Amino acid sequence: MTSSTKTLRVLVVDDHELTRCTLKLALSLQSCIGNVVVADNGKEAIAQVCRHEPDVVVMDLHMPIMDGWDASRAIKNQYPHIKIVAYSAADGGKTRAIANGAVIDAFCEKGACTKSLLEAIKSVA
Repeated sequence: MTSSTKTLRVLVVDDHELTRCTLKLALSLQSCIGNVVVADNGKEAIAQVCRHEPDVVVMDLHMPIMDGWDASRAIKNQYPHIKIVAYSAADGGKTRAIANGAVIDAFCEKGACTKSLLEAIKSVA
């Protein structure tokens, strides 16, 4: 990606409305991000991926209906080029998330600052 030619499309997936809305707003203000859509569970995330084909998915791992582990596997199975950043308070970070079955490209702790999440998104894009 070159900053002058392409802006990223991002999907934020989290079951907490405040987290979804806050991340959507914060990411929408970034010049490198052109479009942010949201989903509140893994099943909805898969539908949004089919509809919008984002460049990066920011995925909570603990959600009802379908969690981030199952959703990440389903998305990567059908869209291997889409990058997934797990955004979670799950213990153990990326190594444990992968060991538990998540198919992710990066991991960002929910307690991290917005800048850390943005860096994770840029690093996988």
